[in-house]
Amino acid sequence: MTSAEPADLFVVGGGPAGTEAALAGAGLGLETVLVEGDQLGGTCLNRGCIPTKLFLGATQAKDELAAQVRLKLAEGTIHVSLSALQTRKERLVSGIRAALSASLAKAGVRVVAGRLAAISPGQARVETPDGPLDVPFKKCILATGSRPAVYPAMAPDNRAILDSTGVLALAEVPESLIIVGAGAIGLEFADIFHRLGSRIILLEGADRIAPAEEPDVGRVLSQALTRKGCVVRAGVRVKSLRTVDDHAVLTLDTGEDIHAAKALVAVGRFPNSDIPGLGECGVRFLGHSQNRAWIDVSEHLLAAPDIYAVGDVNGRTLLAHAASHQALYAARHAAGKTDAPYDPGAVPGCIYGSPETLRVGRMPRELTAQGLSPEISEAQLAANPMAQAHAASLGFVRVVWLEGRVAGVTAVGHGVAAMGTLATVIVNQAWTREDAEKTIFPHPGLDESLRAALLAGKRKS
Repeated sequence: MTSAEPADLFVVGGGPAGTEAALAGAGLGLETVLVEGDQLGGTCLNRGCIPTKLFLGATQAKDELAAQVRLKLAEGTIHVSLSALQTRKERLVSGIRAALSASLAKAGVRVVAGRLAAISPGQARVETPDGPLDVPFKKCILATGSRPAVYPAMAPDNRAILDSTGVLALAEVPESLIIVGAGAIGLEFADIFHRLGSRIILLEGADRIAPAEEPDVGRVLSQALTRKGCVVRAGVRVKSLRTVDDHAVLTLDTGEDIHAAKALVAVGRFPNSDIPGLGECGVRFLGHSQNRAWIDVSEHLLAAPDIYAVGDVNGRTLLAHAASHQALYAARHAAGKTDAPYDPGAVPGCIYGSPETLRVGRMPRELTAQGLSPEISEAQLAANPMAQAHAASLGFVRVVWLEGRVAGVTAVGHGVAAMGTLATVIVNQAWTREDAEKTIFPHPGLDESLRAALLAGKRKS
């Protein structure tokens, strides 16, 4: 057993939240240790955001061409090599990891390769390749993230039944692909593998796809996917999913069997919160089973005295940019630079693909449930010249109003995720109609649909 030099700040997890916390802590003069048991960059870089966006970007031209073909303006075919794409993915991800490692070293962060085995007040035990290491600390930030949810009836077996990690590693495009779960992960993979040539069967247990979004957004997405030839079924329940003769067989609770070459299980995430000693430190969990339970945190993101929990593991918002924002606050709070409660403001969320979605701020259902009376105004993308230019005019931009000020924005359609930053600023600043009138939007531009929605007539939601 060896002991490390004491750390002012001990960060667990090298994903977006952990690396943000470590860099911020070191920049604030704290002796900072970062522990990562796998690869720097976490799920986002290695198995999530970055690889999926690379796949979406590499295949987007197929949807662009198909849109122009429908208007009889173009013809031809595009073939995307999955093997070449996999090679590029590995090179890109490896390069970003190397740059991240260099940034941490330059900042003076001590990076320990190992797994957090136990924690107690003021001390952590890390299992490293060289044996156990005890690390005394003053403050700790847990940024351990999450993993794909697994249920016994449809557990990935890395044969025909895959999770998001497994599907990103496929060497060949499956002839057909069942996707269980039509949230952001399922929807993005549906677009990717449809473009690559798979026949897509998309299943969702809720009454609509994209159940976290507004109902009208889900309807547009369903319409777009159906137009492409994807099978989209909502309100279905899976009884079992298994590999039979190297193919996926899914059985619904009605007894119906659905067959495909492969199946992707994309039914949510579980937190990586099963860390020995957390309970003894005073950490409380939101849930009945610790290995599926989010860590409860205070208004200062504290899970226990001197122990913060940020990002996916606290379950507040499972988005990389939200995790990084929380981590920066926690590092500043740990360094004594702020004592104000954590306030994220409006957090934008996007689903990428064709079409894209955007949501930021409060939606009508939430406001109505609070006894408030929101209004909405909207603009159709069919009137936008940039959407027309790309032959992708399906969708809308909608503004949610409360007492004459913008409370939220949601959109679905071509390129709408690019409006995310502007929409977030508008919501955070609670714009009025007059604010929109005095602001110049570029013409022609997709943002003009946001302006049109801001200036459109309002109606009760």
